[in-house]
Amino acid sequence: MNDKLITVFGGDGFVGRYVVQALLKSGARVRIVSRNPKRGWFLKAQANLGQIAYVAADVMQPETIARALNGADIAINLVGSFANMDMIQNRGAQNVAAAAAAKAGVGQLVHMSAIGADSASPSAYGKSKGDGEAAVRAAFPAATIIRPSIIFGREDQFINRFAGLIRLLPIVPVFSAETRFQPVFVGDVAHAVMAALANPEAAGKTFELGGPQTFSMLELNKWIAQACGREKYYFPVSSIIGAGMAKLTGWLPGAPMTWDQWLMLQSDNVVSEGASGLSALGIVPTPLEAIAPGWLVQYRKHGRFGAAT
Repeated sequence: MNDKLITVFGGDGFVGRYVVQALLKSGARVRIVSRNPKRGWFLKAQANLGQIAYVAADVMQPETIARALNGADIAINLVGSFANMDMIQNRGAQNVAAAAAAKAGVGQLVHMSAIGADSASPSAYGKSKGDGEAAVRAAFPAATIIRPSIIFGREDQFINRFAGLIRLLPIVPVFSAETRFQPVFVGDVAHAVMAALANPEAAGKTFELGGPQTFSMLELNKWIAQACGREKYYFPVSSIIGAGMAKLTGWLPGAPMTWDQWLMLQSDNVVSEGASGLSALGIVPTPLEAIAPGWLVQYRKHGRFGAAT
């Protein structure tokens, strides 16, 4: 990637910061695109002089996307949302792909989707991701699509959310206790993006990324509790009660689960049988226990000085 100009939409986000760091290490020039560029200024310290730049743009405003792609060799779209899902993950993705296709110098596009992306999905999230994939393929057929399972890392909003609940509650309710997940390390996702960019055979392909372990929701909660040094009681919530709670309270600010999240939890979030994944990109997946304990110490009773029991 040495000296190539790579425009990263959403480069200041959770996954974005790891992708940007990997790009900077490779010698690429990186242009971070965000509605609020100030959020990504912390990445300046990792770049050489002139190696990083910031552009204010919105994936729903095509004229700003075109400006962000001026002179770029590669485009990476990492923008996602749990609000305005069709707007951002479908129409926004289409805008980025169409703009990239219209720029003569943009030879590669990597689009971040998710396992469970399906235009026929009952959940708005899964449907918007599926529609977005179709729109990207139509506008930029050679795009590489990355579909990760649940992504974990120090700044994630999944493992940390459950760890926070486990710290607070004496009895932990577990929704969709049998639903399976295959958590993948955010650093591995970033390396997958880099490997896809370096491999011409990745053009036009879809890769599903999962870690080396599969957990049910109940198993994952128990693992997190153990890593935090906490013993808890668990209450698997029945599907009837869970659906009712999501329907009745899911619209409230700060609700434990929205109706759309409930719908998403009705399907396993694991790599499909026969799908190309991390191994196809030459990456050995990182297990949860190799990374998570390093930051979960903050949820122990006495912080990092507390013993894990």
